[in-house]
Amino acid sequence: MTVYVLVSGPFTGGWVWEETASRLRAAGSEAYPVTLPGIGGPRSAGGPAVDLETHIEHLVRLIDGIRTPRVVLVGHGYGLHPVVGAADRRPERVARIVSLDTGLPEDGEAAARSVPDPEARARLANGDGDGDGHGGGGGGDGARTDGAGPGGPGPGADHGWLAPPEPGAWSRWGSTEGVPAEALERLDRLAAPQPVRTLTQPLRLTGAAAGLPTTGVLCTANGSNVDLVQMLVDSGPPRFRALADDRIRFVDLGTGHWPMLSAPGELAEVLRRAAAGEGHRVTASGRTHERPTHLLPFLLDVPEVPRERRGRIDLHLPCGPGAPAGGAPRRPDAERPRPAVVFVHGGPVAPDQRPTPRDTPFLLGYARYAASLGAIGVTLDHRLHGLADFALAAEDLAEAVALVRADPRVDADRIALWFFSAGGLLAADWLAAPPPWLRCLAASYPALAPLPGWGAVESRFRPADVVGTAGGPAIVLTRAGREHPAFAATVEEFLAAAGRNGAEVETVDVPHGRHSFELLDPTEESRACVERAMRSVLGHLGD
Repeated sequence: MTVYVLVSGPFTGGWVWEETASRLRAAGSEAYPVTLPGIGGPRSAGGPAVDLETHIEHLVRLIDGIRTPRVVLVGHGYGLHPVVGAADRRPERVARIVSLDTGLPEDGEAAARSVPDPEARARLANGDGDGDGHGGGGGGDGARTDGAGPGGPGPGADHGWLAPPEPGAWSRWGSTEGVPAEALERLDRLAAPQPVRTLTQPLRLTGAAAGLPTTGVLCTANGSNVDLVQMLVDSGPPRFRALADDRIRFVDLGTGHWPMLSAPGELAEVLRRAAAGEGHRVTASGRTHERPTHLLPFLLDVPEVPRERRGRIDLHLPCGPGAPAGGAPRRPDAERPRPAVVFVHGGPVAPDQRPTPRDTPFLLGYARYAASLGAIGVTLDHRLHGLADFALAAEDLAEAVALVRADPRVDADRIALWFFSAGGLLAADWLAAPPPWLRCLAASYPALAPLPGWGAVESRFRPADVVGTAGGPAIVLTRAGREHPAFAATVEEFLAAAGRNGAEVETVDVPHGRHSFELLDPTEESRACVERAMRSVLGHLGD
């Protein structure tokens, strides 16, 4: 008989699993939906002193009390942190770990790092806790006991707690697609404050559970699927290569981030399949690199140029003759303001990634290339750390552009913006209200509408909806022939809208290139396309 231990994300407890647990039991399994200690605000046992270690110890005691030799541990959202911690302490008792729409945490990683709500993540980073939640409350089965009802203390009355989302704001923590209205109402009513220390205390692992079988259940309406995992293994940061291990399987589930509420029956069946070892295995591509992908060399041999750092941005300045293959040597007039190209990286990028994007060979290569041809190349590090962070990244970009245009060495009337990958969504603001000094907007293998399931992305970030609606700059679009289908679909949507609205788009095709082809496919075809795109952008700047 299979035994499941079900651990949910923040603000919730065992009650969210009720229907899924019932389905599992009806199929002959045992199911233990867990309510972790301290979830409930000031009146809950342990109070804000409860931390991640408290929750790990709670799960260990539960596992020790189960007579069946081995159990399947299921972790959703934050719940995966204590699940992995408990598996590390009792690996011999764990048949499989199931990560439900959540990335596996690493040793030393706090759950706060992956909190999707940028406002909550910022409060956690600053060490701030809310009071004990939003208003409401009520009696009956599972009623909240956080004192947040009428007459109870309000937000800010007690520290050490993170309040649950306000009604209607759960999508900031993951797609609510498919969750019935009555289930959302219950989620609002029963959600309880989370002790901050459960989210900020780092997970400490010995490595004892590193070889345990693992299944990732990917909720496709929340933006995850097997194809995207394959893309990360092939071209993402090196830590994703571990996902190609033979012990790991993946299963797509066509719903949002809360499948125990939106598709409890389907989730029960997926958990059964996971326990049986079923699922898709992601494989590493035949081409491997000793270095992480983002640290591979730029495909063009470009000269170093002077670089000045100003807050989030770096200015790469022209400094004499010479250019890479395909560029005309030149010595720009040092007294004459030069046009600028601002290169906007994609993401999301982990806030602790080092080097940061502007110090990687990729952005250094593009900025130096632009400078070698007489323009000022600008790179920046923006705060796109999660799907809900596009507004923060847009703010950073606007500030960077203002700073660049204010520099006396820059011709403020000749600016180009060049977007990469998911950074392409940031182009929407500039297409919706294009300033006259924005002469060119370029994008390479971009997302030009949110990918399926990216419900956390604000509706304003849809370039495909606004292209050509307000005139605007010249557009240079570089397409990878071997692009991920989800990205390619947004490009086709964008081009169709551009055609309807009379916007002219110059396309530069790299037939054999992949996403990030400048690093993964340093071929003559790729070099020629980068050179062509750069010449076109600078041509629109009048250089």
